[in-house]
Amino acid sequence: MRITCPLCGARDLREFSVTGSAALLNRPEEGAELPEWDDYLHNRDNPAGPSDELWYHSGGCGAWLVVRRDTTSHAVLDVRLASEQKT
Repeated sequence: MRITCPLCGARDLREFSVTGSAALLNRPEEGAELPEWDDYLHNRDNPAGPSDELWYHSGGCGAWLVVRRDTTSHAVLDVRLASEQKT
């Protein structure tokens, strides 16, 4: 699989490290109960289809990227710099 880094161009997958979902998580408030922390730390959605993931270009420019990938086919649909991610 190849990922097109916005700064370096098309590169082999081995140059990148994936860190997980790019979705922002809502951290529990101070003093929250253990089940809330357990949910925050361990439970994530696992959607079938398009998903935004946070990737690091460790073997290249060192940029953080948001890669939109179809989890059913592994096709890369879009790549953008994480600094340009809308919150």
